[in-house]
Amino acid sequence: MKPTQQLHDIGQSLWLDNIRRDLLTSGTLQGYIDELSVTGLTSNPTIFDEAFKGSTDYDDSFRTHMKKNLSPEDLFFELAIEDLTAAADLFRPAHDATSGIDGWVSLEVSPKLAYKTQDSIAQAKRLHGQANRPNLFIKIPGTKDGCPAIEELIFQGIAVNITLLFDASHYQSAAEAYLRGIERRVDADLSPDVPSVASVFISRWDKAIADQVPPGLKDQLGIAIAKRTYRAYRELLASDRWQRLENLGARPQRLLWASTGTKDPDASDVLYISSLPAPHTINTMPEKTLLAFADHGKVGDLMPADGGDAEAVLKEFASAGIDADALGAKLQSDGADSFVKSWDELLAGVENKVASLG
Repeated sequence: MKPTQQLHDIGQSLWLDNIRRDLLTSGTLQGYIDELSVTGLTSNPTIFDEAFKGSTDYDDSFRTHMKKNLSPEDLFFELAIEDLTAAADLFRPAHDATSGIDGWVSLEVSPKLAYKTQDSIAQAKRLHGQANRPNLFIKIPGTKDGCPAIEELIFQGIAVNITLLFDASHYQSAAEAYLRGIERRVDADLSPDVPSVASVFISRWDKAIADQVPPGLKDQLGIAIAKRTYRAYRELLASDRWQRLENLGARPQRLLWASTGTKDPDASDVLYISSLPAPHTINTMPEKTLLAFADHGKVGDLMPADGGDAEAVLKEFASAGIDADALGAKLQSDGADSFVKSWDELLAGVENKVASLG
């Protein structure tokens, strides 16, 4: 049995953190579904930028949409939705078989809206309607201004992938926004069954402090943060507040491990896959990491519901001068800035492609 199947069998979903046109047209993505237990997919502006730059596969679509005189942003969303709706259709059997728990793809709103609540809501609603697929998440960053947008979108029945989360406090804010949206639906006599995932970034923690810690602590901070966050997740699922909503028909917001490609060339290329197996969670992997885990990965011990040694490890980092709370805030702020930079590069690439084809 492949390691990917073993991971799937313990209750963790394997999603691909990549998309490009030839993955869809060549049958490669279908092969990952059939052979590597992949049951979902995430995307981001950098992924699309690389796909557009490295291929002529999109040229015909560019020419078609160029006739509409769209802005670079709207042209991008037309192309992205073409890919993501095709992927959503491939994952529809998994979506149907799990009654909507699995089989999702994700489309991100403009990162420039991370601190613009109303604009995020408006764009999310437009993109959700344009895609018109029951298994498409709209990605909204879990920033201070993003959380009110998340609450409102959940209330309006739009499935949300909450991104740009880095630690347990970020997760708790995102979960609170989700809960408020569901509770408002209950109060309004609407169905509380609106899916969501909360995406916590892992590898960026270790990359940020790679040169600041002793060898014994190298590549351990992201895992410790994940364990602490998993404890918060399990505590929420055991709470009276959540169980009341579940009794009324709500389903849990699932915890998703993101940024799980190994950044350290001296570490295992499947470090964050083997270290984070947990039922009722998702691990979205870069394509290279997925293939590596399928080839030589091993499923590690299940993450303990109480966080295991997380606090002891984090205490060691504190002794080494790492302020995890301050670093988490910085990572979220830097991440938002990085997403905007990637977005600008993507739109510049779209403009360049239009010029070259025009």
